[in-house]
Amino acid sequence: MTVTTAKWTLDDYHRMIEVGLLANRHVELLNGEIIEMPPESPEHAYLGDESGTYLSQLLGDRAKVREGRPITLPNNSEPEPDLAIVRPLGRIYRHRHPYAEDVFLLIEFANTSLAKDLEIKRRAYATAGIEDYWVVNLKNRHLKVFREPVDGDYTRQLTLTTGEIHPLAFPDVRVSVQRLLEG
Repeated sequence: MTVTTAKWTLDDYHRMIEVGLLANRHVELLNGEIIEMPPESPEHAYLGDESGTYLSQLLGDRAKVREGRPITLPNNSEPEPDLAIVRPLGRIYRHRHPYAEDVFLLIEFANTSLAKDLEIKRRAYATAGIEDYWVVNLKNRHLKVFREPVDGDYTRQLTLTTGEIHPLAFPDVRVSVQRLLEG
């Protein structure tokens, strides 16, 4: 006997949300599968908030920093990255979430979700063509940077513990790795 997993489309997922089927469930859609999200630790929440404020100050009105809000990807995915730096399209986001082409940078803060962020989300983001994806590894205290998506994965990876990094979309902006790791 072969076991087949039922896959969900974005429309299916949105209908489930509309009728309240997923009420009180912290979930996201990844590659057609509804995935439960673990609760955030205080450190995770703190670093997300602090980094969101820090990046907003660095970028000003050049980008919108969205914290824990969905993005819509073409591969039947609607993840909720910890930070999504997106085009500042104002009221357009009242009617839809940012699409892959609206995303400049995605950042995840990972401890219990580390395997999901480094594997499932990494591939989903690469498949969608997200150029710049960063994972703040809370266990090992480093920043993992993924760039140059090709054929569903990233061809360039960096691991940083100190120094500065420049988002691809904003090469003139210097982001302190320490600020992301420590708040």
